[in-house]
Amino acid sequence: MIYAVVLAAGASSRYGTSPPKQQELLPFVLAALAETGVDGVVVVSGAHPLAVESVHCPEWQLGAGASLRCGLTALPDGVEAAVVVLADGPDLDPRAVDRVVEAWRDERDEVVAASYDGVRLHPVLLARAAWSRIPDGGARELEARLVPCDDLSPPGDVDRRR
Repeated sequence: MIYAVVLAAGASSRYGTSPPKQQELLPFVLAALAETGVDGVVVVSGAHPLAVESVHCPEWQLGAGASLRCGLTALPDGVEAAVVVLADGPDLDPRAVDRVVEAWRDERDEVVAASYDGVRLHPVLLARAAWSRIPDGGARELEARLVPCDDLSPPGDVDRRR
């Protein structure tokens, strides 16, 4: 099984808090994930309550890695890998998720990430063997095999209201 973990725990201080960006952008990310082959989705909340079922991370202020660890801990025992995406990436292309998953199934690297014009972004797939190595800075600190998604639009990283 492969699940998606959506990181939605941050304070969104640059975006503003009324409503927080997670509440505005998360529906787009969840809609994209619904079009993929993942077996389930876990959303990680923290600074703000969300209008969807989520796993609350009390240590969200420690960084993305703390939120990611909360999400990974909440996954069922049979999950082999997790695809990590950001709640503030509303332009996530479902094909990027499926492409990263397919690349992992072919080679079984511990960390696989989408790249757009050579730049590593999301989604990032973490095989179970990598879960114990997540630093506070998050999965971006782990070396990854890059999967070109140059023909797709990057997921975005919205920090300010559009």
